[in-house]
Amino acid sequence: MKIALLQFLTLDGVSQAPGSPDEDTSDGFTGGGWLVPHIDQTFVQRTSEWLGLADGLLFGRRTYEAFARDWPKITDPADPYAERMNTLPKYVVSNTLTEGTWHPTTVLNGDVAQALAALKTRPGRELQVHGSARLADALLAAGLVDTLRLAIAPTLLRTGRRLVTGPGATSGLRLVHHEATPNGLLLLEYDTTGQASQGAYEGVAAFLQGERAP
Repeated sequence: MKIALLQFLTLDGVSQAPGSPDEDTSDGFTGGGWLVPHIDQTFVQRTSEWLGLADGLLFGRRTYEAFARDWPKITDPADPYAERMNTLPKYVVSNTLTEGTWHPTTVLNGDVAQALAALKTRPGRELQVHGSARLADALLAAGLVDTLRLAIAPTLLRTGRRLVTGPGATSGLRLVHHEATPNGLLLLEYDTTGQASQGAYEGVAAFLQGERAP
């Protein structure tokens, strides 16, 4: 299986509490709910398609506990996410949990990188990380991520927990899909390509010649 990150971000990279003002107020954050005004039919359709690629879900402890509390309460058969969120295998990275309450759940502790490397060798499509920004950042730093899917909201918060903050290896990305929704969300899909590439600018002519080469 591949590891895919699905993240909702502001334009300045904040990932904290996209869904409501009281979703996550840690560190005094009061700007939650910033994604909601921009949700539209295209966003719902596309994110439902993204979820349809998952053969498992991967969480950090804090996001897992929030999802395990909320998602089982959503029983509307018309909800495009709930049945899959509630029935897919869940994996939670934690050194404090011993078992999960949102079935089926497997707790991963100890050498998490080794456990995830083993999961990646299993047959299947994607093991998807939803939310869990700290875990997502650690996976990027360790070079374990294959795909990023981002929904970027047209807003700047200047405060709040950002997706990428810690030390680690650089990440090169290749854009494979992009789309703007009617309400202004930018949907981006990237494949990882190893470490970020570098170059020295030597004038525009070199780039134009490269584009004209057969």
